[in-house]
Amino acid sequence: MLVATAVPAERDAVARAFGTQAHEVPLPGVTLHRVGDRYDLVAAGVGPALAAASTATALTAAALRGTPYGLVVSAGIAGGFPPDAPLGSLVVADTVTAADLGAETPDGFLPVTELGFGTVHHRPPESLVREASAATGARVGTVLTVSTVTGSAERAAELRARHPRALAEAMEGFGVAEAAAAHGTPVLELRAVSNPVGPRDRAAWRIADALAALTEGFGKLAPVLESWTSHDRAE
Repeated sequence: MLVATAVPAERDAVARAFGTQAHEVPLPGVTLHRVGDRYDLVAAGVGPALAAASTATALTAAALRGTPYGLVVSAGIAGGFPPDAPLGSLVVADTVTAADLGAETPDGFLPVTELGFGTVHHRPPESLVREASAATGARVGTVLTVSTVTGSAERAAELRARHPRALAEAMEGFGVAEAAAAHGTPVLELRAVSNPVGPRDRAAWRIADALAALTEGFGKLAPVLESWTSHDRAE
């Protein structure tokens, strides 16, 4: 399976969950870090566009060599909406949503779907979300993908008003999900909360704690992913 993070620090946090050395697999445009014979990790880049492009590159390469991935996981740290997703907690998405893909109008924001284009939601398999949450203790809800991270209380309140089930905000999940959907591959998103969504206060960020939570969470998640993909392929 393919695990896509934004940056190498997140990729390495996932790799530490396995306790084994990853080796590099260069591809045109991306470099995979392979762990054992089950996991390819990629630091896909920041933002939905680059994340989608890098993920699509890895998925296409796997398909062309005749070994397509059975699952794509978008993983990393994120902002959490207080009080539902406190610092250090894990969130698993039952809905991956592009929160700012649309148009501003005199009557407010319209998602791109209401303009007659595309999609703004991807929904991971319900059984996988349920099992992932049970194994990791992750909270379940919507994870928003934004191109500009929230920096004010007003923006945070606006997002929660439009997406009342939102637990976290990140920048890559929807892009990863778009690439996976193009290949007909299921997707999952797991986030560890490093900061509250709202006014930017770097002194309050807990990035190291969130990366440690990501490592611990992925260690608990891995058996679920392996058993789920095996069961899914058998069906």
